Amino acid sequence: MKKIIRLLLFTTLFVNVTLAQTAMIKTEALTPHRLTTMGFTTNSVSSGLNNVPKQTYVYLSAWNIGNDEPISSATFTLISKPAFSTASLEVINPTWAQFKPDVLGTYTIGLSITTASGTHDTTANIYASEFVGVGGFAGTSATFPQCMSCHSSEPYNFTQIFDRWKISGHANVFNQQLEISDHYSANCMKCHTTGYDHNIAASNNGFDDIADSLGWSYIAPGNPEKWDSLVTYYPSLVNHATIGCENCHGPGNEHAYGGHLEKIGLTVDAGNCAQCHDEPWRHNKYSEFENSGHAEVIWSTSFAQGSSSQNNNLGNCIRCHDGQGYVNFTKGRTTNTTGMHSSQLKNITCAACHDPHGNDNEFSLRDVPAGSDTLGNGYQYTIGGTGRVCMNCHKARRDNVSYTQTNVTSAHWGPHHSVQTDVYLGQNAAEFDGVPYVSGYHKLVFDNACVDCHMVATTDTGTVTRDRVGGHSWKLHDVENNYFHAASCTPCHGEINSWDDFIASKDFDDDGTRESIPQEIAGLETLLRIQLPPVGIDSIDYNQITTENLKKAYFNYQLIAYDGSKGMHNARFAIDVLTKSIIAIGGTVDVEEDEYSSPTQYALIQNYPNPFNPSTTIRFNVPYDSDVKITIYNVTGEVVRVLVDAVTRAGLHEIEFNTYGTDLSSGIYFYTIEANAVDRSNSFRETKKMVLLK
Repeated sequence: MKKIIRLLLFTTLFVNVTLAQTAMIKTEALTPHRLTTMGFTTNSVSSGLNNVPKQTYVYLSAWNIGNDEPISSATFTLISKPAFSTASLEVINPTWAQFKPDVLGTYTIGLSITTASGTHDTTANIYASEFVGVGGFAGTSATFPQCMSCHSSEPYNFTQIFDRWKISGHANVFNQQLEISDHYSANCMKCHTTGYDHNIAASNNGFDDIADSLGWSYIAPGNPEKWDSLVTYYPSLVNHATIGCENCHGPGNEHAYGGHLEKIGLTVDAGNCAQCHDEPWRHNKYSEFENSGHAEVIWSTSFAQGSSSQNNNLGNCIRCHDGQGYVNFTKGRTTNTTGMHSSQLKNITCAACHDPHGNDNEFSLRDVPAGSDTLGNGYQYTIGGTGRVCMNCHKARRDNVSYTQTNVTSAHWGPHHSVQTDVYLGQNAAEFDGVPYVSGYHKLVFDNACVDCHMVATTDTGTVTRDRVGGHSWKLHDVENNYFHAASCTPCHGEINSWDDFIASKDFDDDGTRESIPQEIAGLETLLRIQLPPVGIDSIDYNQITTENLKKAYFNYQLIAYDGSKGMHNARFAIDVLTKSIIAIGGTVDVEEDEYSSPTQYALIQNYPNPFNPSTTIRFNVPYDSDVKITIYNVTGEVVRVLVDAVTRAGLHEIEFNTYGTDLSSGIYFYTIEANAVDRSNSFRETKKMVLLK
């Protein structure tokens, strides 16, 4: 598999798929932060689309998409431009150029590249346009050329999309800020309205241009009358007073007058969102994303599956390796990858996971398609919350039972990489003699699975690790600064400074030292590699893996190694899988059952589901054997039920509160834990709220 440099938006046609050098013109997205870090002085933000607001800059870069040869020289030319235009190309560096389209119309750009193998020429069109407004917003009627004047009827009926969008945060952030904010300003409006100058002065029928012509201006603080006044007295401004269609799809005037599809943009690229979500320090989600693995495009020729990609099963690479492919998957659509080339691949971006048009899901996360909540071994999970978006892809593609019956024919045999969901759930490891594996408690503790750990808020603005961990970086370890983002661990495990603070309860790898869980699992992985052919060497020769038990052990080794967490996702499962695999193929290791890692603090965990009907699960941690009492109260303080009143062993426990057959009414209830350690002075009391909805 070959990793290529991250690609933002490819906005030109390409038909020459050969091994020779092949030129491509890429329209670059330039965010406020990127303009600064790259030293640009234009002060003009760009979406990376080919349809651009008139009088704003377009940034172009030269690419060779035919082979790996570097470009030795690149020459951009402005082949044609509209009448009366005085635009000219400016060379930025050997492979970049920029220009500012000054009048409406089509600008044709030429590019000639030279590599070691020769030269190649190509062209691309840039369409300079003006904003028209969404149409139909806030009770107004849609009039041509506004977007919904055409797109509310067939054949391009976007009414359902419009109805979702009009109640979304994108649609209403401007009017909400007018009503409630005491610090709102024109600087905020660059992102909260359609077509506001960002940041270069331009006359392109944006919100600021219309507001100036009408004499509308905003004076803080906000109050509800300000939006009502705008709607009543400035109706021609309303359909630009929102984050509308053109904020993401580009200005629509040239598209409306002629209906050319190429004159309107459609992309899932992160650079498009980053026009507004990349202005640190406040708006730093894109900075987090840039530090994530998702920001790196991974390409393999195997992604071009052709007709086999016309389904959405676990064998379809493109549904998880391509942003648009994932969007299609969530919509129940398929992606035709016949003849697909690396330059067509889109990384997993904001719009892949979130629907910019809005929906009923929390954070407007994409829908989880029916049937996608199943692992390769057929296990169907119902937990995960918002983390199920991650779980859609981070799973093994294969069933251990059937797959270990196949021959090992290449180094790619085995479960797919990124098998975190299987390991987290304690599933899909090959069993020996039908003996199941033990599993840990994390899947019971975290309502939102991956999200509850990996997206804990990033550290403060003053730290060097900001944007490198947590949030949309999804990372928990900043390698450069060796910082471990363990905020989700501390409620149960106390102060944690690194994963090596999780000391295993015994010496599992028999090296004479009881080490941390990651170190013990690394040791077990080494022992399993040594036990696999060729036996006695810390290396694996897949050609010698021929028996059923060897195949199972090899599959299990990959399952735990590809998870990448060294036990942090599910230590009990990882240790059990590795030790039983070693023994099954002739190795020796102590397999005494153990607690692996116990909580070091008392904790009462939020019930799940919440709200609930008729039952919900309450989980609690006990660090020592303790007298535990868990009581349910109503809002008046009356005892509804005592769920637990007994000495309870150290560890994580759960109890069900079931209201079936009772006369309890809908409303708020409270549950309290009172714990006193046996033979210790420690005690604990905590109360949480739950909601019953009948």
